[in-house]
Amino acid sequence: MTYWHRTGAHTFTPTEHVGGAWDLETQHIATLLGVLAHEVERDRDTRRDDGLRITRLGYDILGTIPLEPVAVEVTVLRGGRTIELVEARASHAGRPVVLLRAWLTADYPTADLAGTHHASMPAPGDEVPAWDMTAVWGGGFIASVEVRRRDLGPGRAQAWVRTPHPLVADEEVSRLAQVAGLLDITNGVAVRVDPKDVSFPNLDLTAHLFRTPGIGWLGLDTTVSFGPEGAGVTTTVLHDERGAFGVSTQCLTVRP
Repeated sequence: MTYWHRTGAHTFTPTEHVGGAWDLETQHIATLLGVLAHEVERDRDTRRDDGLRITRLGYDILGTIPLEPVAVEVTVLRGGRTIELVEARASHAGRPVVLLRAWLTADYPTADLAGTHHASMPAPGDEVPAWDMTAVWGGGFIASVEVRRRDLGPGRAQAWVRTPHPLVADEEVSRLAQVAGLLDITNGVAVRVDPKDVSFPNLDLTAHLFRTPGIGWLGLDTTVSFGPEGAGVTTTVLHDERGAFGVSTQCLTVRP
Protein backbone atom coordinates (compact mmCIF):
# COMPACT_ATOMS: atom_id res chain seq x y z
CA MET A 1 0.00 0.00 0.00
CA THR A 2 1.29 3.41 -0.98
CA TYR A 3 0.05 6.92 -1.77
CA TRP A 4 1.70 7.49 -5.15
CA HIS A 5 3.32 5.56 -7.99
CA ARG A 6 5.89 7.24 -10.21
CA THR A 7 4.74 6.57 -13.78
CA GLY A 8 7.34 8.66 -15.61
CA ALA A 9 10.36 10.85 -14.99
CA HIS A 10 8.10 13.65 -13.72
CA THR A 11 4.62 12.09 -13.48
CA PHE A 12 2.82 10.46 -10.57
CA THR A 13 -0.42 8.50 -10.25
CA PRO A 14 -2.37 8.51 -6.95
CA THR A 15 -3.83 5.48 -5.21
CA GLU A 16 -7.15 5.34 -3.35
CA HIS A 17 -5.34 6.44 -0.17
CA VAL A 18 -5.08 9.96 -1.62
CA GLY A 19 -8.89 10.42 -1.60
CA GLY A 20 -10.04 13.79 -0.27
CA ALA A 21 -11.94 14.84 2.82
CA TRP A 22 -14.06 17.74 1.49
CA ASP A 23 -14.90 15.88 -1.74
CA LEU A 24 -14.39 12.11 -2.01
CA GLU A 25 -13.96 12.40 -5.80
CA THR A 26 -10.91 14.66 -5.50
CA GLN A 27 -7.50 14.41 -3.90
CA HIS A 28 -6.67 15.26 -0.33
CA ILE A 29 -3.86 17.69 -1.02
CA ALA A 30 -1.64 16.49 1.85
CA THR A 31 0.36 13.76 0.16
CA LEU A 32 0.91 15.79 -3.02
CA LEU A 33 2.62 18.42 -0.86
CA GLY A 34 4.99 15.66 0.23
CA VAL A 35 5.63 14.63 -3.38
CA LEU A 36 6.59 18.21 -4.27
CA ALA A 37 9.06 18.38 -1.37
CA HIS A 38 10.45 15.00 -2.45
CA GLU A 39 11.00 16.28 -6.00
CA VAL A 40 12.76 19.43 -4.77
CA GLU A 41 15.17 17.25 -2.79
CA ARG A 42 15.70 14.83 -5.67
CA ASP A 43 16.39 17.71 -8.06
CA ARG A 44 18.93 19.13 -5.62
CA ASP A 45 20.67 15.78 -5.28
CA THR A 46 21.02 15.40 -9.05
CA ARG A 47 22.54 18.87 -9.42
CA ARG A 48 24.79 19.22 -6.36
CA ASP A 49 25.64 17.27 -3.24
CA ASP A 50 26.42 20.07 -0.82
CA GLY A 51 24.06 19.34 2.06
CA LEU A 52 21.59 22.22 1.65
CA ARG A 53 18.36 21.40 3.46
CA ILE A 54 14.80 22.71 3.17
CA THR A 55 13.99 25.22 5.91
CA ARG A 56 10.79 26.69 4.46
CA LEU A 57 7.97 25.13 2.46
CA GLY A 58 5.49 27.61 0.98
CA TYR A 59 2.57 26.02 -0.91
CA ASP A 60 -0.24 27.73 -2.82
CA ILE A 61 -3.21 25.50 -3.68
CA LEU A 62 -4.76 26.62 -6.96
CA GLY A 63 -7.77 24.32 -7.10
CA THR A 64 -9.19 20.86 -6.55
CA ILE A 65 -7.62 17.87 -8.28
CA PRO A 66 -9.38 14.68 -9.39
CA LEU A 67 -7.88 11.31 -8.46
CA GLU A 68 -5.82 11.32 -11.64
CA PRO A 69 -2.11 11.64 -12.55
CA VAL A 70 -0.15 14.83 -12.01
CA ALA A 71 3.09 16.12 -13.49
CA VAL A 72 5.75 17.91 -11.42
CA GLU A 73 8.26 20.43 -12.76
CA VAL A 74 11.12 21.84 -10.65
CA THR A 75 12.83 25.18 -11.36
CA VAL A 76 15.67 26.91 -9.52
CA LEU A 77 14.66 30.54 -8.99
CA ARG A 78 17.70 31.66 -7.02
CA GLY A 79 20.74 29.40 -7.05
CA GLY A 80 23.56 29.63 -4.55
CA ARG A 81 26.21 27.78 -2.53
CA THR A 82 24.58 28.42 0.87
CA ILE A 83 21.03 29.62 0.06
CA GLU A 84 18.74 28.52 -2.75
CA LEU A 85 15.11 29.19 -3.70
CA VAL A 86 13.44 26.41 -5.69
CA GLU A 87 9.95 26.20 -7.19
CA ALA A 88 8.05 22.96 -7.79
CA ARG A 89 4.87 23.10 -9.85
CA ALA A 90 2.26 20.31 -9.92
CA SER A 91 -0.08 20.22 -12.93
CA HIS A 92 -3.11 18.15 -13.88
CA ALA A 93 -4.02 17.91 -17.58
CA GLY A 94 -1.80 20.93 -18.24
CA ARG A 95 -3.41 23.07 -15.51
CA PRO A 96 -1.23 24.18 -12.55
CA VAL A 97 -2.80 22.92 -9.31
CA VAL A 98 -0.17 23.42 -6.58
CA LEU A 99 2.89 25.67 -6.41
CA LEU A 100 5.70 25.17 -3.90
CA ARG A 101 8.48 27.64 -3.21
CA ALA A 102 11.10 26.13 -0.95
CA TRP A 103 14.08 27.85 0.65
CA LEU A 104 17.11 25.62 1.15
CA THR A 105 19.98 26.70 3.42
CA ALA A 106 23.40 25.39 4.39
CA ASP A 107 24.14 23.79 7.74
CA TYR A 108 26.20 25.67 10.33
CA PRO A 109 27.41 24.45 13.77
CA THR A 110 24.83 26.13 16.06
CA ALA A 111 24.18 23.34 18.60
CA ASP A 112 25.32 25.61 21.45
CA LEU A 113 22.75 28.23 20.36
CA ALA A 114 19.79 25.89 19.83
CA GLY A 115 16.60 26.44 21.86
CA THR A 116 12.94 27.43 21.72
CA HIS A 117 10.19 28.59 24.08
CA HIS A 118 7.51 26.54 22.33
CA ALA A 119 5.92 24.39 25.04
CA SER A 120 6.34 20.63 24.84
CA MET A 121 3.40 18.32 24.07
CA PRO A 122 2.26 15.29 26.05
CA ALA A 123 3.80 12.14 24.62
CA PRO A 124 1.64 10.02 22.28
CA GLY A 125 0.61 7.62 25.02
CA ASP A 126 -2.23 7.34 27.49
CA GLU A 127 -2.45 11.11 27.97
CA VAL A 128 -3.29 11.53 24.27
CA PRO A 129 -5.86 8.83 23.39
CA ALA A 130 -6.46 7.26 20.00
CA TRP A 131 -8.94 9.20 17.86
CA ASP A 132 -11.05 7.92 14.97
CA MET A 133 -10.70 10.84 12.59
CA THR A 134 -13.06 9.17 10.10
CA ALA A 135 -15.93 10.03 12.46
CA VAL A 136 -15.49 13.65 11.34
CA TRP A 137 -13.84 13.37 7.92
CA GLY A 138 -14.20 10.96 5.02
CA GLY A 139 -11.80 9.98 2.27
CA GLY A 140 -8.99 7.53 1.67
CA PHE A 141 -6.23 9.72 3.08
CA ILE A 142 -7.90 10.26 6.46
CA ALA A 143 -8.66 6.53 6.71
CA SER A 144 -4.97 5.74 6.06
CA VAL A 145 -3.57 7.78 8.98
CA GLU A 146 -3.27 6.82 12.65
CA VAL A 147 -4.17 9.69 14.98
CA ARG A 148 -3.97 10.29 18.72
CA ARG A 149 -5.65 13.49 19.90
CA ARG A 150 -6.31 15.61 22.98
CA ASP A 151 -9.30 17.92 22.55
CA LEU A 152 -8.73 21.33 24.16
CA GLY A 153 -11.94 23.03 22.99
CA PRO A 154 -13.44 24.30 19.72
CA GLY A 155 -10.60 25.03 17.31
CA ARG A 156 -7.92 23.85 19.73
CA ALA A 157 -6.26 20.42 19.94
CA GLN A 158 -2.98 18.57 20.31
CA ALA A 159 -2.58 15.55 18.08
CA TRP A 160 0.00 12.96 17.08
CA VAL A 161 -0.22 11.47 13.57
CA ARG A 162 1.63 8.85 11.58
CA THR A 163 1.10 6.59 8.59
CA PRO A 164 2.48 3.15 7.74
CA HIS A 165 2.25 3.83 4.00
CA PRO A 166 5.18 5.05 1.87
CA LEU A 167 4.74 8.36 0.10
CA VAL A 168 6.01 7.09 -3.27
CA ALA A 169 6.23 3.38 -4.05
CA ASP A 170 9.72 1.86 -4.27
CA GLU A 171 11.56 5.14 -3.63
CA GLU A 172 13.64 6.36 -0.72
CA VAL A 173 11.90 9.42 0.69
CA SER A 174 13.47 11.71 3.30
CA ARG A 175 11.89 12.22 6.68
CA LEU A 176 11.22 15.85 5.78
CA ALA A 177 9.25 14.86 2.66
CA GLN A 178 7.32 12.29 4.70
CA VAL A 179 6.41 15.00 7.21
CA ALA A 180 5.46 17.40 4.40
CA GLY A 181 3.02 14.73 3.21
CA LEU A 182 1.16 14.88 6.54
CA LEU A 183 1.14 18.63 7.27
CA ASP A 184 -2.16 19.42 5.58
CA ILE A 185 -4.01 17.26 8.09
CA THR A 186 -3.61 20.08 10.64
CA ASN A 187 -6.73 21.90 9.45
CA GLY A 188 -8.81 18.83 10.32
CA VAL A 189 -7.55 17.89 13.79
CA ALA A 190 -8.87 20.95 15.65
CA VAL A 191 -12.23 21.70 14.05
CA ARG A 192 -13.95 24.80 15.36
CA VAL A 193 -17.32 23.87 13.80
CA ASP A 194 -18.79 20.76 12.21
CA PRO A 195 -17.58 20.58 8.57
CA LYS A 196 -21.06 19.36 7.61
CA ASP A 197 -22.33 22.86 8.49
CA VAL A 198 -19.41 25.09 7.47
CA SER A 199 -16.69 24.71 4.84
CA PHE A 200 -13.24 25.99 5.75
CA PRO A 201 -10.74 24.68 3.17
CA ASN A 202 -7.21 26.07 3.19
CA LEU A 203 -5.79 28.01 0.26
CA ASP A 204 -2.17 27.56 1.21
CA LEU A 205 0.23 26.01 3.68
CA THR A 206 3.54 27.44 4.85
CA ALA A 207 5.94 25.62 7.17
CA HIS A 208 9.08 27.13 8.69
CA LEU A 209 11.51 24.56 10.12
CA PHE A 210 14.32 25.34 12.57
CA ARG A 211 15.59 21.76 12.69
CA THR A 212 15.18 18.52 10.79
CA PRO A 213 12.20 16.47 12.08
CA GLY A 214 12.96 13.12 13.67
CA ILE A 215 11.37 9.78 12.91
CA GLY A 216 8.25 8.48 14.66
CA TRP A 217 5.06 10.38 15.40
CA LEU A 218 4.43 13.91 14.06
CA GLY A 219 3.01 16.20 16.74
CA LEU A 220 0.55 19.00 15.98
CA ASP A 221 -0.25 21.69 18.57
CA THR A 222 -3.01 23.36 16.60
CA THR A 223 -5.24 26.43 16.91
CA VAL A 224 -7.96 27.31 14.39
CA SER A 225 -9.18 30.94 14.31
CA PHE A 226 -12.17 32.30 12.35
CA GLY A 227 -12.73 35.99 11.73
CA PRO A 228 -16.06 37.80 11.16
CA GLU A 229 -15.65 38.28 7.38
CA GLY A 230 -15.19 34.72 6.11
CA ALA A 231 -11.45 34.27 6.67
CA GLY A 232 -9.58 32.02 9.06
CA VAL A 233 -6.11 30.82 10.00
CA THR A 234 -4.89 27.45 11.24
CA THR A 235 -1.67 27.79 13.22
CA THR A 236 0.35 24.75 14.32
CA VAL A 237 3.55 24.26 16.28
CA LEU A 238 5.15 21.16 14.77
CA HIS A 239 6.69 18.54 17.06
CA ASP A 240 8.51 15.25 16.87
CA GLU A 241 9.05 13.04 19.89
CA ARG A 242 12.01 15.23 20.97
CA GLY A 243 10.11 18.52 20.92
CA ALA A 244 9.18 21.40 18.64
CA PHE A 245 10.93 21.72 15.27
CA GLY A 246 8.86 24.27 13.34
CA VAL A 247 5.62 26.17 12.77
CA SER A 248 3.00 25.96 10.02
CA THR A 249 0.10 28.22 9.02
CA GLN A 250 -2.84 27.85 6.66
CA CYS A 251 -5.11 30.55 5.23
CA LEU A 252 -8.77 29.46 5.31
CA THR A 253 -11.83 30.55 3.36
CA VAL A 254 -14.77 30.09 5.78
CA ARG A 255 -18.10 29.47 4.06
CA PRO A 256 -21.32 28.70 6.01
